[in-house]
Amino acid sequence: MIHKESLTVEVIRGNLVESRHWGAAVVVNARGDILCAWGNIDCHIYPRSAIKPLQALPLVETGAAEKFGVSDAEIALACASHSGELVHTSAVGKWLERIGLGVDDLECGRHLPYDDKRAHELIRTGQAYSNLNSNCSGKHTGFLTTAIHMGEQTKGYIRPDHPVQTHLVRVLSEMSGVDLSSTERGIDGCGIPVIGMPLTAIALGFARMADPSGLERKRANAAKHIVDAMLAHPYNVAGANRFDTIAMQSAPGRFAVKTGAEAVHAGLIPDLGLGIALKIDDGAKRASDVAMAAILLHLGVLNESARAVMSPFLEMPVFNIPGDRVGCIRMAEGWAS
Repeated sequence: MIHKESLTVEVIRGNLVESRHWGAAVVVNARGDILCAWGNIDCHIYPRSAIKPLQALPLVETGAAEKFGVSDAEIALACASHSGELVHTSAVGKWLERIGLGVDDLECGRHLPYDDKRAHELIRTGQAYSNLNSNCSGKHTGFLTTAIHMGEQTKGYIRPDHPVQTHLVRVLSEMSGVDLSSTERGIDGCGIPVIGMPLTAIALGFARMADPSGLERKRANAAKHIVDAMLAHPYNVAGANRFDTIAMQSAPGRFAVKTGAEAVHAGLIPDLGLGIALKIDDGAKRASDVAMAAILLHLGVLNESARAVMSPFLEMPVFNIPGDRVGCIRMAEGWAS
């Protein structure tokens, strides 16, 4: 089912469509066959944090995770845009200590925790926030672990010419089926290079993680290990009140999803061997959450109980300041027909 029309998310207030978000999405299998598509799926986008599970492959397949005793919970953190809750920062801190490094070795920068409760606690008590609170601190600790294992310099591991980053480009090219050596480049929020990729390539990379049977054995084992870690530890992938954690907890073991900045979202369904990638043109996360929830429902991976849990995303309520529900955000009528 391929639609030339864009994926459309509508914002309803009263009985009027007040706003619309347009985007593109694609669902593929590990052979690259397109099962569903909407909009311009060949347009290059920056995948941002949505591809963190793919970026974790070197950590596992090089043997770095095994050498340093990286647990499945920590592998999930390497795939995470975590909320900076204490459970996240404590785990990353202990992981850094185990590899002989500290917070200052992280080059991801710092920001207040995404988790409001933890952020308010730090402000109220006058505690400083650190690079551990960065939503990308788990991914960066994975990079550092790999660099140490490979005998590479840790300082400057975020530079485009560092072996950690050049290796990642090769891995992403192999998994996505696209030569990414000369595509568009930018700098991500956490300082690493961000690479232009078509949606179809992102979806194919995730499909090959969902169904790694066509990969060579070491990479196939690494892909399965990473997927299993995400499925087993969805709280580490995001955190309280976050789409990715809520979605994966709604249907345990059924699928994994990973959000990225600027309304990018990717996912995989192991038992169907499918990969999903979507991008909302204007970067509105409210629309990408609604679209990903709708696609998961469309693909039949949300049973009745999961659908109930996901109902706030399938039809996201709009409230006014006094707290009254005054509308909703939902897919445009007939989007999947």
